[in-house]
Amino acid sequence: MSTQTADSTEPKALDRYECLTCGYVYEPTKGDDRRQVPPGTPFNEVPADWRCPVCGATKSRFRSIGIKGAPSGFEENLKYGLGVNALTPGQKNLLIFGALGLAVLFFLSLYGLQ
Repeated sequence: MSTQTADSTEPKALDRYECLTCGYVYEPTKGDDRRQVPPGTPFNEVPADWRCPVCGATKSRFRSIGIKGAPSGFEENLKYGLGVNALTPGQKNLLIFGALGLAVLFFLSLYGLQ
C-alpha cells in the first residue's frame, strides 16, 4: 500500500507544468524550440538551467497540472457527481453550452404557441 502512495505522488513523464509566476504551460509533446528542448522531453529531463520562455522563472517555479485533456479535480472525487466529475474540460463545455443552447431553443419555441 505504501508503494501506491509513492507512485501517485511521483510526477508522470507526460504531465504538463505551469509557471506559477506568469501562467506559461510547458507541454512535453511540444518542447521548447526557443531554448532547444526537443518535443517529447519530460519536464524532469529539461536542463536545470532552463528558464520560462515568457518571464524567465526557474524550473522550481513550475508545478504539475497533469495530462492535457484529463478530468480536472482531485482523483478521489472523480467518482462522485453523477459521473460529471469524470468528464474532461472539453466535455464539460459541450454539456454546459449544449444545454444552454437547448434552453434558448425551448424559450424561443414558446413564441410559436401564440
